[in-house]
Amino acid sequence: MKRIVYGLLATLSGVVLLFSYRTSLEAVMPVAADNTAGTTSSTTTVPAPASTSSSSADASGSTGTSTPSASPSPSTTTTQQNTSGLADGTYTGDAVRTRYGNVQVQITFSGGVITEVQVPQYPNSNREDQQINARALPVLISETTSAQSASIRMVSGATYTSQGYTQSLQSALDQAQQ
Repeated sequence: MKRIVYGLLATLSGVVLLFSYRTSLEAVMPVAADNTAGTTSSTTTVPAPASTSSSSADASGSTGTSTPSASPSPSTTTTQQNTSGLADGTYTGDAVRTRYGNVQVQITFSGGVITEVQVPQYPNSNREDQQINARALPVLISETTSAQSASIRMVSGATYTSQGYTQSLQSALDQAQQ
């Protein structure tokens, strides 16, 4: 009888411990970065589609290219105002600090449409970051050119990069509206 009671208590204790164990980390919201120390800079560019009609995004990421760039500096070049209320030019969003490094987005407007998106900063200090962002950035860029806004879907498995990308993109869009 004692064996049965001890067995049930042990099983019950094991089940309680199993279900109370936290398997995921707390979500850490990205914040604007004050400096860029520890983040490697490079640029990822995907040209926008020629037409302004809605098209499906290529999620394979095969259209993205990555090229190293000199140290990026936040810049804004404005040429003219359009009927959409967004000024043509190139706008660099804030560098957003995430758990794994800074993410920064640069957009180019022409005719009131996002024609080019670059990512001068993103986490790529180790092999895992490189693999995740090699898959995620082309998808995020494609989503941006399709949606023409910061209302884009996040990439599964690249949550921190997606959150930082979206915040930096919104910062660049805010600059274009001024």
